[in-house]
This record gives sequence, structure tokens and C-alpha cells, in this order.
Amino acid sequence: MSDGKHELRLAFRRIEREVPQGFASLLRWLRHPASRWVRLPAGLILVIGGIFSILPVLGLWMLPLGLLLIAADIAPLRKPMARFVHAAMNLLTRLRTRWQRRN
Repeated sequence: MSDGKHELRLAFRRIEREVPQGFASLLRWLRHPASRWVRLPAGLILVIGGIFSILPVLGLWMLPLGLLLIAADIAPLRKPMARFVHAAMNLLTRLRTRWQRRN
């Protein structure tokens, strides 16, 4: 696989291992090639929602998730988003470990 597809696939799998099973199965379905026409609008809606993160229901978490979904179809975004996911997951793992040690 070229142009970051493999790295992005590994990033999605890493997220799927950490989130609840229902959300993981939704992400797997969205990654499927046949789901492209749902994935792109969902990604755009999440990005727009992330931009308006000051509103109560919307949050900043929507922006990277939307970009991650869009990256599945736009080659220049694949490698940077895969790197972002791995860096964010490493940070979250370290923070969770510290928190568990304190408690």
C-alpha cells in the first residue's frame, strides 16, 4: 500500500482497540470502501462541528475525528493524520498510566 494507507489503517485499528465495541464497529463500517458516500459527509460535519467547539454539544474532539475520516479518501492527509493518531494515543496511554498509579 502506498501514500499512507497502511499507516492510516494501523491508526484506525489502534483507535478501535481503545474505544467501546459499538463505536469500534461503526468506525470499521465507515472505513469500508462502500461507505465512502457516508464517510465524507460525516467527516465534513465533524470538522464543521469541531470548528464551532465553543457550543455546548459540540467539542474539539470532532475536528480530528472528522479529519481522520476525510483522510481515508484524501491521500495528502493520510500520513499526517496517522502520525497524529499515534502521537495522541501515546500521550493518552501515558496519562492513563500516571492516573492509575496515583489512584
